[in-house]
Amino acid sequence: SAGAAAAPLPEEDCMKLNPSFVGIALSSLLAIDLWASKRLGVCAGEGSAWGSARPLMKVIEVSGHGIPWLLGTFYGLCQSDSSAAREVLLNLLFALLLDLVMVAVVKGLVRRPRPTHNKMDMFVTISVDKYSFPSGHATRAALVCRFVLRHLVLAVPLRVLVVLWALIVSISRVMLGRHNMTDVLFGLLLGYALYGVVEHCWLSPATAPALFALW
Repeated sequence: SAGAAAAPLPEEDCMKLNPSFVGIALSSLLAIDLWASKRLGVCAGEGSAWGSARPLMKVIEVSGHGIPWLLGTFYGLCQSDSSAAREVLLNLLFALLLDLVMVAVVKGLVRRPRPTHNKMDMFVTISVDKYSFPSGHATRAALVCRFVLRHLVLAVPLRVLVVLWALIVSISRVMLGRHNMTDVLFGLLLGYALYGVVEHCWLSPATAPALFALW
């Protein structure tokens, strides 16, 4: 009938035919992110544009991995004979563990897959490492960078090297094809924010006497 022909469309169909401006913008940004990330993945494989630099990128990858940092911090904590050094190292250990937990939680919630051009030959992975968002290396790089610059007395050239290391580790994630650009950018922001949490919850003999009694 004529009345049936003029019946309004269901609400969900109207939404599909008239997508919101926010939806269009997000879809466009996602498309740009995927396109740019693939173009920048110049070390994603041996046959890539910069495939010869892939071994060097993988060394940089290991330098930002959680296991070397955890083992190194724990070893320094066990060997340190200074109460001030032990306090700094204990808080660095707390920061690294907090970083691992937060990245794992966000990855498990978002479940964004790795880029299609990524090769799953990463150094020591766990179940959530099959997901891409956010970049744990970028998060750790930003967190460690802020921590080191704040709590270690370093000459200016060394401080510049620490910042460059954090940037190179982050950039290498896209070059290796491990992550998209937004994974890395969010990781840097998350790591920067996590340092503020560490400072707010700073562990000291006064606030955590049981922990310091162990050492």
